[in-house]
Amino acid sequence: MEEMNDDVPLPPRRKVVGIIYNLKKGAKVGAPDAEAELDSIDTVRAIQKALKKTGVEVELFEADETLPAKLASAHIDIAFNIAEGLRGRGREAQIPALLNMMGIPFTGSDETTLCLALDKSLTKRLLSTYHIRTPRYALLSGDCEKIASKLSYPVIVKPNAEGSSKGISDVSIVGSAQELKDLAKRNLSVYGGSMLAEEYISGREFTVGVLGNGKNTRVFSPMEIVFRKNTQGDYRVYSYGVKQDYQNYVTYSCPADIPAGVEEELTRTARKVYDILGCRDFARADFRLGEDGKLYFIEINPLPGLAPGYSDYPMLAAFCGVPYDDLVLGVLSAGAERCGVAL
Repeated sequence: MEEMNDDVPLPPRRKVVGIIYNLKKGAKVGAPDAEAELDSIDTVRAIQKALKKTGVEVELFEADETLPAKLASAHIDIAFNIAEGLRGRGREAQIPALLNMMGIPFTGSDETTLCLALDKSLTKRLLSTYHIRTPRYALLSGDCEKIASKLSYPVIVKPNAEGSSKGISDVSIVGSAQELKDLAKRNLSVYGGSMLAEEYISGREFTVGVLGNGKNTRVFSPMEIVFRKNTQGDYRVYSYGVKQDYQNYVTYSCPADIPAGVEEELTRTARKVYDILGCRDFARADFRLGEDGKLYFIEINPLPGLAPGYSDYPMLAAFCGVPYDDLVLGVLSAGAERCGVAL
């Protein structure tokens, strides 16, 4: 009988990446866009396919109440986090906080950045101290009689702590204090949280993607959302409904047809906001270039959607020569390097 050789080394264990996500369930209750921020299983599978190209094993974890127990019994080397959280103003912070508590490295921004960036008014207050120009705004949580009279109209009304254009309906622009009070009252009853009233900036709309950390950070060329027509009366709003039917309302231009100075200001401001808020690995920032020629920061999403063929972030990256799989691997590589995880 041939003897076993105990000195033969075992093959190295393949590294394991865990994708953490929240799925759309097709819920028919509440707001019509209640699941706007959540992902489809097709997006999760697309990310899984891209990650497997590196030779790692990929495990899937839905971010529900069973997640802590599942993570405790799993052995993942790094989490690829796209979870939006379950509920509350700080929901995007839930999974990063859990992962930090359990000592599990993860891609993307931490709980503090995600919690801050989701709250649009807090983000604006912080960025104003760095002289980042944003539209004038007011936070509405109840009686807005005094606030309504201090804004210049038209005004756009949207939830203060939502993403993916959730709560930006086909009727979101108001032209008077009374219209603002009426719309705010309706939206407060539907969405529950505070509403943001922001002076509408008439002009061109841009979004800028950022990938990486430190000296390896890449800021993509700005992508312009070019409206084919007005979407709300005399106004152009990149609303939830427009995004759902974008082929009929908008086209996308990247690189945008803008002067070099405007492009430089867009990319520089996006990177500055990224750094101020402590964003990590990837994010996407939105701007309006007003008819007065001034650039206005609208918001930043440190957890941008990764739905292939739909989400703005992979779309602008593709325009800049980075195909979907390479973008996903870029996010993973940035997070792994930052965390000291060898893949």
